[in-house]
Amino acid sequence: MCTGGCAKCLGTTLIPLAVLCTLANILLFFPGGTVVEDHLHITDEVWYFGGIVGSGVLMIFPALVFLGLKNNDCCGCCGNKSCGKRFAMFSSIIFAAVGVLGAGYCFVLSAVALNRGPKCHTGTEWTYPFHDGNYLGNHTLWSTCQSPKNIIPWNLTLFSLLLIMSGIQAVLCGIQVVNGLFGTICGDCNCCGCCG
Repeated sequence: MCTGGCAKCLGTTLIPLAVLCTLANILLFFPGGTVVEDHLHITDEVWYFGGIVGSGVLMIFPALVFLGLKNNDCCGCCGNKSCGKRFAMFSSIIFAAVGVLGAGYCFVLSAVALNRGPKCHTGTEWTYPFHDGNYLGNHTLWSTCQSPKNIIPWNLTLFSLLLIMSGIQAVLCGIQVVNGLFGTICGDCNCCGCCG
């Protein structure tokens, strides 16, 4: 597969992942699927917008650049007919690095949120009742959270999805870094017809 075709495939995969990460982050604003009375009752990591900014908005830019590489006109830049496609592939490396940073941001936030556990009402106060992920292997501790209802499975599911999807995004952007380097050095097989 040519480097431009590979980049287009990666971009096509990143768009739905970015949308799903954004939706997962939005759903986290409704703990247990309910509207909370006070915004202070929402887990802190949700407010850092890992899924919306990191794996959502920041991922759209590299995805659009990758999608455009397949159709990029390689017939010239600065009077040199062979450098257009190579320059485009080089610029994709920079956008891929932005994608890795955004996905990494979401990945780290999700890992911290999973380790810390959700913010919930224990009967006396709104707090983080779990420490160092101890609730992950011990389901009897889940009864500590009295409200919102089903907050633990809700947070576990959504933050786990964010963790997995951002990890996939980071890998795909990493692949594009390698693909972009290859395209910068060797060019793209589609350039032959365009640049003669």
